[in-house]
Amino acid sequence: MEPLFGVVLGLILAVASPAHDSCTCETNKWAECAQDGPGNCTCRLAGSDHPIDCSTLTSKCFLMKAEMTPRKEKRLWRPPHGLSDSDGIYNPDCEDSGVFKARQCNQSSTCWCVNTAGVRRTEKGGRSLSCSELVRTRWIYIELTHKRSSNTFAVPDLAKALTQLFESRYKLHPKYIAAIKYDPPLIQIRLDQSKKPRWDVDIADVAYYFEKDVSNDSVFHSDNKLTVSVNGEALALEKLWIYYVDEKPPEFCMRQLAAGIGAVVTVVLLTAGIGIAALLILRWLRTRTYKKFECKEMREIKAPTLE
Repeated sequence: MEPLFGVVLGLILAVASPAHDSCTCETNKWAECAQDGPGNCTCRLAGSDHPIDCSTLTSKCFLMKAEMTPRKEKRLWRPPHGLSDSDGIYNPDCEDSGVFKARQCNQSSTCWCVNTAGVRRTEKGGRSLSCSELVRTRWIYIELTHKRSSNTFAVPDLAKALTQLFESRYKLHPKYIAAIKYDPPLIQIRLDQSKKPRWDVDIADVAYYFEKDVSNDSVFHSDNKLTVSVNGEALALEKLWIYYVDEKPPEFCMRQLAAGIGAVVTVVLLTAGIGIAALLILRWLRTRTYKKFECKEMREIKAPTLE
């Protein structure tokens, strides 16, 4: 009886172990997952109670919040106050749906307005700053280069490979990829999404995942690394830049622009003044030399000659 019980117990453990191991979020390595029932795995955002859908990308706002949350494993983490006044990563305020709140603030009571990509689009102000709406980022321009290889890639083949990458890895419908241009080794990608249906991923989330992949800080699990190949040849991506274009122009005030223009005007005036002064000095020296030579000749002419 005891051997039979041991066999049954071993089978139960063998079945339960894979189920436990499979309780992970493939699209978010920072998610905290738990088995809350037979075949039911619930994953939540690290440091909060927000459940996340692991069949698609996690919103950029939730990702940034997870990055600013210290984790249990023994590794260094970035304290929130370290980048609280930065235009890069910060601890954002998110809606329950995962989108950024229109107004973001840091621990020093400094606030600013952001777009749907979480990028600052106004001057920084105090707590009284009002952000009437969350302006949508309609276009995203991605520029990156690849490591030089013996052969360059054909434009159609490269575009096909990148389109398949965005569709399979980041769940982005090809209709949102407006253009892909290639001037070796520079690759340019334009994403266009004026409106986002609820079932589609946001191009801001796609760009953030892609940025993390290229910089070797992937949000996916370690066994799901970014690999791109064009006709069987590896495409090693590097040096990425991302530019955001909103539906409405940014609302930066003209003070900084005026200060910059004033500095340029000052430099131009100083340069012109120094140039004019140098010309006047050179002219004065030239005139003085000419007068000295003229006076010397006149003295020689007027001097009496002895016979």
